[in-house]
Amino acid sequence: MIWNSVPLMTAIDLLIIAVAIYGIWRCRLFIPGSRHTASRIGVWLVASGLLVVGLFYAADLMSMHTLPAIMSEQEGMELMDTFHRQLSWLVILLAVTTISTGFVILLSELQLDLTELKCAEQAVRESEAKFRDYAESASDWFWEFGPDHKFTRLTENAFSSDAADRIGRACWDGALDLETEPEKWRFVWAALDAREPFRDFVYRVLGGDGSPMYVKASGKPVFDPDGEFRGYRGTGTDVTAIMRAQEEHERLHQLESDLAHMSRLSVMGELTASLAHEIMHPIAASRNNALAALNFLGKQPPDLDEVRDALHSIVGDADRAGDIIDRIRDHIKKAPPRKSRFDLNKAIDEVIGLARSAISTNGVSVRTRLAEALIPVKGDRVQLQQVVLNLILNAVEAISMLQAGPRELSISTEQTQTGGVLVSVRDSGPGIDPDHVDRVFQAFYTTKSNGVGMGLSICRSIIEAHQGRVWASANVPRGAAFQFTMPASPDTGS
Repeated sequence: MIWNSVPLMTAIDLLIIAVAIYGIWRCRLFIPGSRHTASRIGVWLVASGLLVVGLFYAADLMSMHTLPAIMSEQEGMELMDTFHRQLSWLVILLAVTTISTGFVILLSELQLDLTELKCAEQAVRESEAKFRDYAESASDWFWEFGPDHKFTRLTENAFSSDAADRIGRACWDGALDLETEPEKWRFVWAALDAREPFRDFVYRVLGGDGSPMYVKASGKPVFDPDGEFRGYRGTGTDVTAIMRAQEEHERLHQLESDLAHMSRLSVMGELTASLAHEIMHPIAASRNNALAALNFLGKQPPDLDEVRDALHSIVGDADRAGDIIDRIRDHIKKAPPRKSRFDLNKAIDEVIGLARSAISTNGVSVRTRLAEALIPVKGDRVQLQQVVLNLILNAVEAISMLQAGPRELSISTEQTQTGGVLVSVRDSGPGIDPDHVDRVFQAFYTTKSNGVGMGLSICRSIIEAHQGRVWASANVPRGAAFQFTMPASPDTGS
């Protein structure tokens, strides 16, 4: 009898209801993690099927406990039989269909996820293979070292040697510049102690073949999820070729500087007689002023005002002689190039003063047209004066070859549209052969019987080292024109 089996039926109903509720709860947890709409639909279908089952057996449970109170046993049995016979199959069909459909959708999505996972794994393997190929073929290598600064990992091409030999050794073991360049090592050690990243640190070390090599290293500290320091990780690069090329460039630059110095010495040697004559002028004037002062002192009473004027003149003459000697010393002494901002017009006036005797001896008339308020240029003053002096002396020598006609030399400066400076030296000499105008700045090319062809070549090197340009052309109506430009100085804001 159904009333005699109520406890058993109650237990069964409660078990089914509990299973349905648990299944719905699990579906509720799964829905937020679903990446696709179809997955959510599948979960909702399964949950809906379980809900139908849970509601059906909840109704069955309520019926068993409420019917005995409102009807007889026979009527209750008939009603329960009708309830189970007519509705149970429909509920079961609906629940099974809904849950099955949901599971089919979830299985299809699971298959899609598995396919995507396989594709992702394949992409990871391909990426690892590409990375491995790059690491094995690139000139860079990868390294890691622990908190004790000893290598724990090195790619095979590290230091152009067997990387395994360096595992367990400190990163500075074998460095060749620890003693010769301690400052840079103190800097990188400070960064390591502070656990800060470092970049482009270049040092010398023995390579795999036993010869010195230059290494450029960059690294960053590594910490575990708890923030504990685990060491450093970074890259290394063999920059031996770059550093040697840089050293060679510096040697060539020094050679150019030495050649420019030799050229200045040569020019000063040629101007010895002229410079001696220039210095004699203020010395002779100083002697005359001193004699005049003695004469004024010998008068009764002494003419002290005249003596004072004579002494002032002597000081002025001494200053002029000192200025000439200082300019000569600047051109003779050997010193590394020093770039600074200076007044180019004033520098050109000083050069004209050095060449004044040679200009006068050859009967050359000089006309200057120096731009007012010219923006200062940035460069080596002595080297740029050497260029102007060379161009002036070449022009004077060319003019001296004339048998007739005007002997004119024009020197001008002007501001360019880009904020730079243009310097022009024009003469009225015989000019340059149009077929050879492109060769005048080549080394060892000369039209002089006693020339070596280095003056203009050195001038070009100096101007190009200052990021300028120099060229030659025909002057109108006759003669040659040599011009060069200097770029705008960054300090001027141009």
